[in-house]
Amino acid sequence: MEARDGSMGFDSWGIYDEIELHKHIFATLGDGRSLKVWFAEKDGITEVTESFEAEKENPVDLQRFGWQAILESFKRYTEVS
Repeated sequence: MEARDGSMGFDSWGIYDEIELHKHIFATLGDGRSLKVWFAEKDGITEVTESFEAEKENPVDLQRFGWQAILESFKRYTEVS
């Protein structure tokens, strides 16, 4: 993953542990932390909820901001004009 301006970046990888179509994705990241994403339909809109195990190197708020930015990018990518 890279910042658009090239100011920072890092490698990220993992293994999908469980995928249930239209319901959830559970994964284990390369360093052993867990990532869980749930999908739920509410009034014709898909609600995405994500839970991640924070790493110890960076503040939790910074990590939360990063994961939220990824979700916002995903939202823009999937929205229908």
